[in-house]
Amino acid sequence: PQLFKCDPAGYYIGFRAAAAGQKDQEAINHLEKNLKNVNPDTFDEQTTIHTAISSLQTVLGAEFKPSDIEVAVVSVAKPTFTCLPENQIEAHLTAIAEKD
Repeated sequence: PQLFKCDPAGYYIGFRAAAAGQKDQEAINHLEKNLKNVNPDTFDEQTTIHTAISSLQTVLGAEFKPSDIEVAVVSVAKPTFTCLPENQIEAHLTAIAEKD
């Protein structure tokens, strides 16, 4: 899978991770720092979700409850847009808290 970001002029570029919206530059900087020396082939779905959630927590300076965020996944194994239920989000939040 590949991720592309396109600006209004039609310029596009491939990314390993991207952010959009308020504080997007801070999020991009955080993602670049965390992904700089990482082999993308070793990144599994769980690690990707943890990286995304922890980047949001760091940039926004907040601890999330499962009802505060929505997480959706598209992968090679499941090529459809799938929103995670709150109990799975809670499990990811708990794993991130235990890792820190």
